[in-house]
Amino acid sequence: MTEKRPPYLHAAGAAGSALVLYLLTLAPTTWFWDTSEYIATAFIMGIPHPPGNPLFVVVGRVWILLLELTGLPVAVRINVLAATTSAVATGFFFLVTHRVLGGWMDGATGGGKWGASGERGVARTGGTTRNGGGARTGESPRTGESPRTGEAPRSGEAARNGDAKDSRPWDPERWASRMPLVGAWCGALLAATALTVWNQSNVNEKVYTLSVLIIAVVSWLALRWLDRKNEPGSVMLLVLAGYLMVLGSTNHLMSLLPGPALVALVLTEKPSVFLNPNLWIRGVAAVLIGLAFNFVLPIRSAQQPVINEGEPTCETISGAAIAVYSQGKAGCRALALNLSRDQYLKPPMTVDPRTAGALDPDPRGGWLLGHQFLNYFQYFDWQWARGLGASPIPGGPRLPFTLVFLGLGFWGLAVSLRSRAGHLTYLGVLALSLTVGLVLYLNFKPGYSLAPETVPAAMREVRERDYFFVGSFHFWGFLAGMGLVAAWRWAAGGGLQTKGLALASPILALAFVPLVFNWGWADRSGDYSARDWAYNMLQSVEPYGILFTNGDNDTFPLWYIQEVEGIRRDVTVIVGQYLYTQWYPRQLRYLTSPSRQRPFEDPEGLGLYETPDSMPTRPITTLSDAELAGIGRAQLESDLNVTLRAPEGAVVLQYPGGSILEREHQLALAIIQESLGERPIHFASSGGLVRSLGMDRWAVRQGITSRLRIQALDEIEGLTQASENTGGGWVDFDLTLTLADEVFLYRGLRGREIWADRATLNIPLHFYFLYMQLADAALQLGREDEVVDGLLDEADTFLVTAEGGTRGTP
Repeated sequence: MTEKRPPYLHAAGAAGSALVLYLLTLAPTTWFWDTSEYIATAFIMGIPHPPGNPLFVVVGRVWILLLELTGLPVAVRINVLAATTSAVATGFFFLVTHRVLGGWMDGATGGGKWGASGERGVARTGGTTRNGGGARTGESPRTGESPRTGEAPRSGEAARNGDAKDSRPWDPERWASRMPLVGAWCGALLAATALTVWNQSNVNEKVYTLSVLIIAVVSWLALRWLDRKNEPGSVMLLVLAGYLMVLGSTNHLMSLLPGPALVALVLTEKPSVFLNPNLWIRGVAAVLIGLAFNFVLPIRSAQQPVINEGEPTCETISGAAIAVYSQGKAGCRALALNLSRDQYLKPPMTVDPRTAGALDPDPRGGWLLGHQFLNYFQYFDWQWARGLGASPIPGGPRLPFTLVFLGLGFWGLAVSLRSRAGHLTYLGVLALSLTVGLVLYLNFKPGYSLAPETVPAAMREVRERDYFFVGSFHFWGFLAGMGLVAAWRWAAGGGLQTKGLALASPILALAFVPLVFNWGWADRSGDYSARDWAYNMLQSVEPYGILFTNGDNDTFPLWYIQEVEGIRRDVTVIVGQYLYTQWYPRQLRYLTSPSRQRPFEDPEGLGLYETPDSMPTRPITTLSDAELAGIGRAQLESDLNVTLRAPEGAVVLQYPGGSILEREHQLALAIIQESLGERPIHFASSGGLVRSLGMDRWAVRQGITSRLRIQALDEIEGLTQASENTGGGWVDFDLTLTLADEVFLYRGLRGREIWADRATLNIPLHFYFLYMQLADAALQLGREDEVVDGLLDEADTFLVTAEGGTRGTP
């Protein structure tokens, strides 16, 4: 019997089906968190946040160019990249699943074994051992036996076309070949529609789908090596797998997760491979070539792209090489800090992350460890039937399905043991790496929505972290698919009779559960909320304005809309948290110099603001590199008065002795002092930085920003102060109403059915307060009742979304 060929066409069909699903639910533009950053950096070949992800940036740029002829928007092209890489990963795991189930069925029926191409398997059928489908050498079939089954022919068997044919209503060999396909298709359906997998596949929020693809390819190579381990040249499969993992590490370290499973497989199946010099010679070359992709970072950073986070430039090639090949342990400092992600100060695995910044941090205790595993189970609970319960807390009506798919996954591991010991070794270690190993390594704070009543918000994660486990949930879907086909066979009585399998086939409907119950929570079609949020914010800023932002969600979408769509590039966006770094203020000075300042354009003809007669004549700060580097945290020994001068007047800020001014505060003050008069100053919110600087008394709502106006606000016509019920701040009513009614876009922001990401509910809430303040201001200005009522009605539509949506409210 010749080798069973892998079902490449079926695998391609599974990948294509997943891709169609993702395209049907694809986001038409950007999304919150890191989505905009990665789309923008891929478009301009910029440097995203450390470690810089050079593989993704280059792949993304090439992908954008390849899809140029389609005419699709850039954001859609990158989202299609996420969909494609995830779908292709589904295809490779389909092959892995089919191979494992094929071995399981071989053990159950004595079918042909998997081996090298052209190799003949040895099988037992009906108690007679055959080599290549014939009798043993020197032996003949028993008298009266069927040459096909080794059994005596039953009464009524007839020969047709000269061949004997079994007239029984079932054919074990046929079902033995079909059952692995059924299991692989079930696994593909479960894996592709697991909530986090789906959510990461129809919008490119992270770079993880590319790493999941690498995990899947490496897994297939591992099983191919297992089948061919005794063939000459099989070591190249291991070298290729190692190269892909190392290359993938320049995208994200998640790509290295198959490593322990691959090593365990080789150690248990053929440890002598590690004595093969070809493995080490070619393996070392593969590592050097794979890591070389990190040289993209200093080369591109030296060209000073608009987005150049970490600024990983190097003065010498040798310094860059040491940093690359030591993985940030030595060499060029800027590149080393970038590769080691020093900016994020990840705590050691033994330390409680809530106290990581303390001089004597607490150890990682049992309560936290238990909570971290509970947090993983919470995310696992979302994967299979999220729509059955809006609450993010595990349990409720989702729990039965969660436990079923958890059990099916373990059943799938048991199937792999019955298939071949090596299969369990690889799949088992990979499962441990993707679950227990990740939980231990990541060492998260308590989960964002887990036990909020007992853990203060400041001590929890700032958002849900389920995306870190996207590979885990994708892989578990295939394990559950293997378990599901085993459950089908068990329910049919353990045999391969057609009638029994037909009667038990309804159990296979479980594979459609995630597709049905996750659709509403994963569908992103028609969602422009992040893009419109960014558009609305930039249009709230006057020409050549400076906009201080607070974090990812009021920053990255602005980068996207400026760099990719070319809207309001004149606005200087300043991320407050980045002012703590050494590189960011230098970049701001460079990018706002007269030769680099981008002009104000009004291509949409909004006519909101007059075009200034001239562009700014100086950068936002003239502090030298040495002066910028010398600014640090300072405690005032005595009272400090800071004067802010604008053409309209001057005010004095008073900071009492003993006050602490952080680096961010000092740099923001310096920028504001130098820029007033040439550049309007805006803040993304009326709290945060503007309040900590003591400037909120002169902050006026203008659209969805707060503009700094150094004037006696109570003397300016058109300004009114909102009541304490709506924040008590000043409002430029006419301009803000014009922006809100005639300029702003709200697609996906109001009256929404489900807002799945609870950590970004403050976005629609922002618009709720906008309309509440407008209604309050209209009331104080004596506007007509219908105006006030209309504004209140608009506020209510945003409140629906801010509470989770009509179907997403817990």
